[in-house]
Amino acid sequence: MTPFPFLPDHNDLIETRYRKAEAMREAGIEPYPAKAEAGDTAAEVLARAEVLMESGDVVSLLGRVMGVRSFGKAAFFHLRDRTGQVQVYIKKNIVTEECFRLYKEFLDGGDLVHVTGRLFRTKTGELTVEAAELRIAAKAVRQLPEKWHGFRDVESRYRQRYVDLIANPAVAETFRARSRAISAMRRFLDAGGFMEVETPMMQAIYGGAAARPFVTHHNALDMRLYLRIAPELFLKRLLVGGLDRVYEINRNFRNEGISTQHNPEFTMLELYAGGWNADRMMGFVEDILREAAMGALGGTRAVFGDLEMDFADPVPRVRMVDAVSEALGAEVDWDTPLERLRELAGELPEEVRTPDEAIVHVFEERCEEKLQQPTFVHDFPKSLSPLAKSVEGRPEVADRFELYIAGMEIANGYSELNDPREQYERFLEQAERRKAGDEEATAEVDEDYVRALEYGMVPAAGLGIGVDRLAMVLTNSPSIRDVILFPLLRTAKREEHADSPSSVEETANGGSTG
Repeated sequence: MTPFPFLPDHNDLIETRYRKAEAMREAGIEPYPAKAEAGDTAAEVLARAEVLMESGDVVSLLGRVMGVRSFGKAAFFHLRDRTGQVQVYIKKNIVTEECFRLYKEFLDGGDLVHVTGRLFRTKTGELTVEAAELRIAAKAVRQLPEKWHGFRDVESRYRQRYVDLIANPAVAETFRARSRAISAMRRFLDAGGFMEVETPMMQAIYGGAAARPFVTHHNALDMRLYLRIAPELFLKRLLVGGLDRVYEINRNFRNEGISTQHNPEFTMLELYAGGWNADRMMGFVEDILREAAMGALGGTRAVFGDLEMDFADPVPRVRMVDAVSEALGAEVDWDTPLERLRELAGELPEEVRTPDEAIVHVFEERCEEKLQQPTFVHDFPKSLSPLAKSVEGRPEVADRFELYIAGMEIANGYSELNDPREQYERFLEQAERRKAGDEEATAEVDEDYVRALEYGMVPAAGLGIGVDRLAMVLTNSPSIRDVILFPLLRTAKREEHADSPSSVEETANGGSTG
């Protein structure tokens, strides 16, 4: 047997519980049985309580012990499963001797158990299962966080999400709401004739967005590959092939900083619709966000911090140059000279070398954070939108939009460029930008994508929705890490394990009050 301790943060309390598990085996009780199946959930029992009490039917629950109150020959504890929790009462003269011994000698807070019995209400009116049988489902050798102090250290919660989900029920509900939102969007797309597809995560040429990629290597083929920054160019190849309504909900990877709004690995919904343009797609965004809100919240109203919004309302549309003009107090457009923009904006970063870059910089610095209610910003510079079609009659302006909520970019979409010659020239321009020092520009020309366009791609519009940021808004979560189950963190130092919930002093009777 592996000598104890075998993990850096093991302590006497954990060792005691390991010994208790061995004592269970010696007593003929398997602490980790192969099967433990429940017939009911806590929510079902609570919903049908009166009927079940009247009929005297036995209920069967599987869940985690969330605290033990012992009274010698009897005890109460709460049993929590994925749907809620129910109180359990165990008494010596009701259960078998083996069951009572399991409770008395071996049961701890955090243990997973299977309970069967009939319902009754205590003198205080709390619905309770009178245990007729108690069996262990899995022995917990680490103690849950102490009841009153909880599991609150933010970084520990992200590192040990499994404890966070146990200790903080609201966290589990956040991820359920996120899941419901994704399911609602998927149903909406399926009903609208869209086909869900999967495209490569590893790409020989990355593209579809302006971002630095993660680089990997395929040993057998001896070739460099990139984790995708976007699935766009593969999805549009499917448009060429006649699959003219496609979507993908999957991960993208961008080698960038980490903040409350950025995680290098994130979930994106990306879709394309043949025959549509950016204007049609903006209307569709309103529809799909309403469905996501209904799925997550059961209604269209959401609260994010001090902000209240209703996804049933039409989303206003603002041109980028109009937003910047208002911020600068003077009218500007894409043909405004750079010196005039410098005069109006004051000092601009050294890397800003064109009017397009100057206007976008002012927008990002002075306008984005003011876009609190859902707002479409449209008409971007074509020079910074290499895959978008121009606005008719204005070749310098891309028929592109972004959706902002609470100062965050939530969605990006545009009318898709389908002219192969122009697309090739745009790729060459991106390569030149990369040579000039723009690390987010694509270095290589994707000749196969140009080849695909030469077969003819139907006029189309595309859309990308940042699922994590949308989940932040729908669940009132201030950080993107709050809606990603396992966000990327720096490697933990061993001494940081001192903050482990297992270091908290255990309460009397061998059980946690958590």
